[in-house]
Amino acid sequence: MANTTDRGKTLVTGAAGFIGAFLSEHLVREGWDVVGLDNVNAYYDPGIKEDRLRMLREADEDGRFTFVRGDLTDAALVERLFVENDFDVVVNLAAQAGVRYSIDNPKAYIDSNLIGFYNILEACRHHPVKHLVFASSSSVYGGNEKVPFSEADQVDHPVSLYAATKKANELIAHAYSKLYDIPCTGLRFFTVYGPMGRPDMAYFKFANTLRAGGTIQIYNMGACRRDFTYVDDIVEGVVRVMEHAPEDCGTGARYKVYNIGNSEPVQLLEFVDTLQHVLVEEGILPEDYDFDAHKELVPMQPGDVVETYADCSELQRDFGYQPATKLEDGLRAFAKWYREYYGL
Repeated sequence: MANTTDRGKTLVTGAAGFIGAFLSEHLVREGWDVVGLDNVNAYYDPGIKEDRLRMLREADEDGRFTFVRGDLTDAALVERLFVENDFDVVVNLAAQAGVRYSIDNPKAYIDSNLIGFYNILEACRHHPVKHLVFASSSSVYGGNEKVPFSEADQVDHPVSLYAATKKANELIAHAYSKLYDIPCTGLRFFTVYGPMGRPDMAYFKFANTLRAGGTIQIYNMGACRRDFTYVDDIVEGVVRVMEHAPEDCGTGARYKVYNIGNSEPVQLLEFVDTLQHVLVEEGILPEDYDFDAHKELVPMQPGDVVETYADCSELQRDFGYQPATKLEDGLRAFAKWYREYYGL
């Protein structure tokens, strides 16, 4: 049944991306009018981005979703979108993702993550919105050894350009919030996974490699730990934050940063074991698959970190929310989708 409740109008950048598509779908179902912006680039298979957009159109019973194919670095396009739409909330998810890709392709990160974000901030400055929510990343914590990671921890030593651009986003957003009274909230996402996700992420890449009979590489000899967070939990966190702009944080800026993570770091070898048995149980791999013959333990990679671990007590305190999807449940949802998507 169509939803007739008007919640407001929002711009979601990166709307064909993993989080952006599921967030946009959730918002249109809840009665938001959503303008989605994405350049649908080829960093990973654009086909899956087009399929996410098809999913969005199918979910859009009331015609609340409008897609704009364009680039965040196009300042004139961003300005036009703000002139033509009276946005209540802006959610900036568009970014060049990936840690290792940034080592060989730094300009992509400067363009999308810095210039693109600047264009959004300038538009919010000249066309005031009730709230700007933007994606940061757990990567800002770098090689911090104190765990779990708290928003109050020092994050001045990024180990990748990607992390540096995300920390820069936080700093620039704080300055714009203070100077131009833009209510801003940054969200530090922790290793997001789930159905219709990014093929460059470990769980998806491992599934593809194993199905093709290849060998998966497990970094740091399997000793890394990651705080895997299911995409629906991320979306729920974003939605809760969207509707509550921050108050003065004590610096004269209406600005806040939150971690959104599962707060249950998993060792990579345990993660791979869980993924393996789920892929077998869901019929993607045969029961007699020789996993040991298709695994290789390799050293730490440049730009990588040993552990991510979210302290979400501030999110819990302010919004009564804490991601809680178990890794096996989330990976099973991914496997079910994968089997159907690839017609296995």
